[in-house]
Amino acid sequence: MRNIIAICAVCLITFFVNNEVITPDIMESRNIITAREMVYEGHWMVPTMNGQLRLEKPPLPTWFTAVAEIVSPDNLALQRGMAGVAALLLVIYFALFARHVLRMKPLVPILLLCTCYSIILMGRTASWDIYCHAFMMGAIYHLARAMIEKTCSWRHFLIAGLMIGLSIMSKGPVSLYALLLPFLLTFIPTFRPSFKRKWGAVFVMIILALAIGSWWYIYIHVTQADALAAVVEKESGAWINHNVRPWWYYWKFFLEAGVWSVLLLTAIFLPLSNHKLRRSRPWVFSLAWMLGSLVLLSLLPEKKSRYLLPLLIPASYVMACQVLWWVQSLRRLRSASRADRWLFRFNAGLLALVVAALPVAAWVFLYQPGYVSLLSWILMTFGAAVLALYLTRSAVKYRPMQMVGAVTVLFLAAEIFVMPLLNPIINNADMHSIGEIRKMKQLEGVPFYHLPGEPLRIEMVYAAHQNIQPLDSTQIPSLATKHPFVLLTHKPIGDALPADCLEGVDTTHIGLFDDNRHPKTSHRYSGNFIYHATLFETK
Repeated sequence: MRNIIAICAVCLITFFVNNEVITPDIMESRNIITAREMVYEGHWMVPTMNGQLRLEKPPLPTWFTAVAEIVSPDNLALQRGMAGVAALLLVIYFALFARHVLRMKPLVPILLLCTCYSIILMGRTASWDIYCHAFMMGAIYHLARAMIEKTCSWRHFLIAGLMIGLSIMSKGPVSLYALLLPFLLTFIPTFRPSFKRKWGAVFVMIILALAIGSWWYIYIHVTQADALAAVVEKESGAWINHNVRPWWYYWKFFLEAGVWSVLLLTAIFLPLSNHKLRRSRPWVFSLAWMLGSLVLLSLLPEKKSRYLLPLLIPASYVMACQVLWWVQSLRRLRSASRADRWLFRFNAGLLALVVAALPVAAWVFLYQPGYVSLLSWILMTFGAAVLALYLTRSAVKYRPMQMVGAVTVLFLAAEIFVMPLLNPIINNADMHSIGEIRKMKQLEGVPFYHLPGEPLRIEMVYAAHQNIQPLDSTQIPSLATKHPFVLLTHKPIGDALPADCLEGVDTTHIGLFDDNRHPKTSHRYSGNFIYHATLFETK
C-alpha cells in the first residue's frame, strides 16, 4: 500500500504541479491554436491553424486540448494537464507490463522513468508525443498479455487493437515504428509465445487498429484530397530532407536518461560480466527492445533528440534490472562482485557530488542575479546538503533503494519549490507580449495582419489569441477604407512601408511587443519575436 501511495504522489507531482511555469514553445503553440479554432470556429473534423488547414498531425491530442479549452478557456495548466493524464496512462501500463509480463516489482522502474528529463518534459507539454506513446504502451501491455496466455484472450487483443488505433490517431505511425515494431522483434524471439488458435483474434486486432487509426485520414482524403496529398508530399520530404543527420547521430542516446545517464551505461555493460544477470530474460528482452528502437530510429534520415522519447521506456526497465540486482546482491557483500560494488559506489557517489554542487549553481544563477532571497538560498543549500549526505551514505552502505529514493525526492522538491523560482531564468522577464492587446477594448474585433515578406512566428498567433494573416502593402489603402485593422511589422511603420501606402490613412502606433520566451541573455533571443503594432484607419 505504501508503494502505491508513493507512486501516486510521484506521478501527480511529476506531471501536474507547477506545470504552467514554462512559456509554450512552437509545438505547444501549434496545438493550442488549432484547439482554439476547433472550439471557437467549429473546425473539429478539418483542423485549421491561423485560418489555414492543419492536416500534418491527426487531431486526437488536439481534441483533448480543445476539451480543456471548453472547460476552462485559456487555462494552460489544464491544457497541459490533459497531457499529464496521458503520461499517467503511460506510467500505469508501464507498471502493469513490469508486474505481469516482466515479473518485476514496478516501484523501481517507475521511479526511474519518472525522473528521466524527457518523460517529465513531455508529460508537462500540450503536444502530441506523450499521447501516441502512452496509447502504444497500453497496446503493448495488452498484446503481450494476449501472446503469453495459453488460451486466446479476445479481451486483450481487442484492447490492444483499440490502443494501437488511438496511437495512430495521435501522431500517425510514429509509435508503431519506434515502439511497437522493436517490441515485437524482440518479444517474440525472447518469450516465444504460442499463437495457436489466436490468429483470428490477431486478424481482428489489426482490422480494429486500422479502422480506428485510419478513419480520419479517409475522411480527409474524401473531403480534402488535394490538401492531404500536398501534406503527405511535404511530410515525406521532411523525413528525407529535413534535419538530416548521419546514422551515428544518436550515439549519445544514453544522455536522454538525464540524471541516470551513467546508470544506463552501467546497466548496459555491467551485466555482461554477470552470468546470472546476462541470462535474465527481463534484462535481455529490455536491452534488445531498447537497442532495437535505437537502431530503427537511427535508420531514419531525419533525427531529433526528442524522437528518442520511446527509447526511455525499455531503458527504464534495463536500469531497473541493474538496480534490483544490486538490491539483491549487495545485501550480502560476498554475493556481489567487485565490479558491482565499485560501480554502484561510483554511481551513487557521482550523484552525491552533483547534488552537493547544486548550492553553488543556485548561488550563481539564482541568488546573485536577485531571483531568490538569501533565506531561500540557505533553505535550498540545506536540502541539497541533506540529500548529498544521504546519497553518500547510500554509497558507503551499499543501499541502492536509498540512491533511487534520494534522486526522486530531489526531482519532486525541484518541481514543487524550485520550478516557480526558475521562471525569470527560463522565461523572458522583460517580455511585453502582444497578448496585452486583448485588454484594449478599442481593438476588439479588429483583424490583425503581417507583411508577407516578414514570416510570422506561430507563437505570435498563440499570444494574440487571434488569426494574423499576410497582407500585401499595396492592399493597405483600400482595406483601411473598409474597416480598421492592425498591422504587425518588425520596423516602425514609416520604415517598413513606402510612403504611398500611407496616403489616405491614419496610423496609430499601439506599441512595441516582445514575445521572446527566452531572456535577452540567451542565444535563442531573436528579433523575429519583436513587432511594432500599428492601427490603420481611413482618414
